Amino acid sequence: MDARNPWRSRRSSDTLFFLVMGGISATFILLIVLLLVADVMFTSPSEFYRALAKPEIRAALQLTLFSCTVAAILSVWVGTPLGYLLSRYSFRGRWVIDTLVDIPIVLPPLVLGLSLLILFHQPIAGWQLESVLRDGLGFPVTYRWPAVVLAQFSVACAFSVRTMRVTFDQMNPRAEEVARTLGCTRGQAFWQIALPQASRGIVTAFTIAWARALGEFGPIMVFAGTTRMRTEVLSTSVFLELSIGNLDAAVAVSLLMVMLAVVVLVVLRVLGTGLNS
Repeated sequence: MDARNPWRSRRSSDTLFFLVMGGISATFILLIVLLLVADVMFTSPSEFYRALAKPEIRAALQLTLFSCTVAAILSVWVGTPLGYLLSRYSFRGRWVIDTLVDIPIVLPPLVLGLSLLILFHQPIAGWQLESVLRDGLGFPVTYRWPAVVLAQFSVACAFSVRTMRVTFDQMNPRAEEVARTLGCTRGQAFWQIALPQASRGIVTAFTIAWARALGEFGPIMVFAGTTRMRTEVLSTSVFLELSIGNLDAAVAVSLLMVMLAVVVLVVLRVLGTGLNS
């Protein structure tokens, strides 16, 4: 450091620091912008609307909105109590549960779909789960829309659990402890104290789970198939359109998914989940 003018030397060092850090960061931001620009420039508004007017794409959009919403609701329904237990209580084997929750996140998507397929068709104790559901309850799963929901839920729920655990970790448990000293049971303290305080986290977990379900592809392709007008969702629509050489429709569906993802990001920013600057 220059002893005669330490402030100037420090300012120069800070400038170099921000130039290096900003330059490295800008490369990734530029890549994302270029990807979006390339998609937009590839198609025209007329081609975009023409592709989305196809009955197959409309059916895929409807199933996508339905399946993502159901998967997100189920993810929050499971993720809230599991996240609460992992956050508030220490018990034997907690690290095992903590590890198991992360498996769908790190597992290759195709492996997860194959595992679901084996689970429903591998006889266990003389019973085959798919046969029991189809013949006994009249509710077939594999290669039907329930398989789409289950494939999305299997991954989205892991993100919901993580979000809810962080939510409860950031909440002071003292209010729940005071409620218990005043006569509330653990269940009452959870429903009346913890759950209302975690409302923003619940909405955030739902939004993240919904977004993760939107981008699911591998498990759906293996477990639910890609049958048009039946188990086709937007992510598999891109694959199907590419497989028949219809690049315009594939790009149009991709742009539609980008729009949905942007809506999710805007919701997250409004909720103040740390995405805003």
